[in-house]
Amino acid sequence: MQQPTENLPLAGVRVVEFSHMVMGPSTGAILADLGADVIKVEPLGGDRTRQLLGSGSGYFPMFNRNKRSICIDLKSETGLATAKRLVEGADVVVENFRPGALDKLGLGPDAFKASNPGLIYHSAKGFLSGPYEHRAALDEVAQMMGGLAYMTGPSGRPLRAGASVIDITGGMFGVIGILAALHQRQSTGQGTTVRSSLFETSAYMVGQHMAQMAVTGSAARPMPERISAWAIYDVFETAIEGELLFVGVVSDAQWAAFTKAFDLGEVGRDPRFALNNDRVLARDTILPVVRAIMVAQTRADLLAKLEKAGVAFAPIARPEDLFDDPHLNANGSLVDLTLNDGRKVRLPATPIEMNGVLPGVRHDLPRPGEDSERILKDFGFADAEIAALVRSNAVATAQIAID
Repeated sequence: MQQPTENLPLAGVRVVEFSHMVMGPSTGAILADLGADVIKVEPLGGDRTRQLLGSGSGYFPMFNRNKRSICIDLKSETGLATAKRLVEGADVVVENFRPGALDKLGLGPDAFKASNPGLIYHSAKGFLSGPYEHRAALDEVAQMMGGLAYMTGPSGRPLRAGASVIDITGGMFGVIGILAALHQRQSTGQGTTVRSSLFETSAYMVGQHMAQMAVTGSAARPMPERISAWAIYDVFETAIEGELLFVGVVSDAQWAAFTKAFDLGEVGRDPRFALNNDRVLARDTILPVVRAIMVAQTRADLLAKLEKAGVAFAPIARPEDLFDDPHLNANGSLVDLTLNDGRKVRLPATPIEMNGVLPGVRHDLPRPGEDSERILKDFGFADAEIAALVRSNAVATAQIAID
C-alpha cells in the first residue's frame, strides 16, 4: 500500500537540488518521497543524465520522481542571481558537483550564512575531509579503492557490485545527515553543513571484514572464496537448467527443519551435525548430499518445501524479473511513472513503510524546466521577473539547439 499525498513526514521542507547522475539525485529522491518539496535545478535543455545510454539510461527515471524541475543557466548573471534567491528560500541544499564548483559561483554554504542562517547544506562527494578530498571519484573508484570490489570478485579479479550501491548508500547517508540536521535546527535555529562520500561509504560497507581481520588475525577472503559461517549457504542447481536457487541454513533450529523437509539420509540423522560449528567443519560431507537432493527436484517444488520449513531461500532473479514479482506488486513497492516520451513504467518505491504504507508518487517525472514558473512564483518572484527569465531561457535554449 502506498502513502496518501498529504501529511507526509517532510511536508513543508523545501529542498533545492543541484545534482546529476546518482548520488545527489538519490538523496533528493528519498527526501521527495518522504514529502519534501524538492526543486531540481537543471541546466538549460535539462540534466545531461537524461541522455545517458546503456547502464546510465535508468538513472534519471529512477531517482527524479516527486521533484519539480526548473532550468537555470548558472553561467549567466541572471541565472546565477535566480539560483541564489532559491537557496535563500530553501531549508536544504543538495549538491554533488566536483569539489569547489558551486563555491566558485557563489553558491557554496559560506555564501548564505547571513542570508539563510538555518540552511542545511548537503554535499555528496567522493571523499570526506582529508588528503583525497579534491580528487574526482565515481562509484566504481570507491568500490575499487575501498575494498568492496576485492571482496566481490575472485582473487586477482576485482569486480564492482552489479548496481550503484555506493552512490545510493552514500545518498542514504546524506539523507540521514540531513534529517539529523533538521532535528538539531529545531533547538538551535542554526543550519549545518553535511557531507557524505563515496570512499568512506565503501569503507563502512567493508567494515565487517576489517573487524574480522582485527578479531581473528586473518584477512577476509573474497566472497567467492570465503569460508562461510554456515555449512549450507550457497547457490544450488535444480532439475531445470538455469533455475538456480540460494539456500541458507543459519541456525540449529533451521537445520532441524531442513532435515525434516528433506531426507538427507544418514547425514540428516547424525547427531554429530546437530550444532552449527560442527556442520561447518563437515561441509564437505554435507554439501554433496544437499546438492544431489536439489538437482533432482524442480525449483518450484523446492521453493514450496523451503517456505513451509521456514528456511532462508531465494530464487536467483534478474532485475527484469522484479516487474512481475507478486510481492512487490501486491504491497505497493512498485510505483507508476511516465517517461518523458510518454511510455509508462513501474519502478521501485523508497523501501520504507510508515504506519504500514510506502511512499507514493505526488509528482511524475518532470520534463526539463516544466515547473519553472510555478517555482519562481512560490519563491516570491514578481510576474515581470518570471516573464523576463522565461524569455531569456527560451532564447538561450534555442541558441544551444542551433549550436
